[in-house]
Amino acid sequence: MEKELNGKAFVFSKNIDTDQIYPGRYLAETLPENIGRHAMKGADQEFIRQVQPGDIIVAGTNFGCGSSREHAAIALKASGISVVLAESFGRIFYRNGINLGLPLIVVPGITAQVETGHQLSVIVETGWIVNQTTGKQIKGDQISEYMFTILDGGGIKNLIHKQYQ
Repeated sequence: MEKELNGKAFVFSKNIDTDQIYPGRYLAETLPENIGRHAMKGADQEFIRQVQPGDIIVAGTNFGCGSSREHAAIALKASGISVVLAESFGRIFYRNGINLGLPLIVVPGITAQVETGHQLSVIVETGWIVNQTTGKQIKGDQISEYMFTILDGGGIKNLIHKQYQ
């Protein structure tokens, strides 16, 4: 995993559920690249046409609430999102994201400090964010060493596979 992630912010409100992140009508898709084509369609139909590899989602409280579908985290990762910064996460989505190798950082008050289009730099290991557009430094919660190990290994499956080789 890169030490510093840089990208354009896409800001979403609070209570973005897994059906907004990845609508249920696409659940028959199984390949990550196909899943990624439908990321955020329930919240913003234009998102997938605008997102670029490395971009960042910023959201209010309870991002990823709803069902336990792994497709939501897979869609974000496959669309090119490098990290999600939210005021809080749905519990199951948070574990799915980490286990699939998608960095998720809790950042209280982030939506008041970032607008869509702002350029951000994120140090995942420490939780520090720099809004390159405004020059503000923002401190997010530091993820645990164990969760960082999972992310750095590319997800829980990759980490376990490496341990047993």
